[in-house]
Amino acid sequence: MALLKFILISFLVLYIIRVILRLIFPVVIKNMFSKVQQQAAQQQRTNPNHQREGDISIDYMPPRTKQGNADKLGDFVDYEEVK
Repeated sequence: MALLKFILISFLVLYIIRVILRLIFPVVIKNMFSKVQQQAAQQQRTNPNHQREGDISIDYMPPRTKQGNADKLGDFVDYEEVK
């Protein structure tokens, strides 16, 4: 009899927990997603360096030194690829 009572109470407790989680879990997830969305919107508004996608900006371009004279590099010969 005690085993049957234990099993019945266990099932009732698990069923109640299941019902409560079905009611509370979506609300908690919805609040969490709305907080993340608000933080992302706030960060986007306060970021002054925000650029549109595809824009390129170069802050520093190091000076290029010439490697040598074109006459010293050698002869350049046109060629055709043979297959």
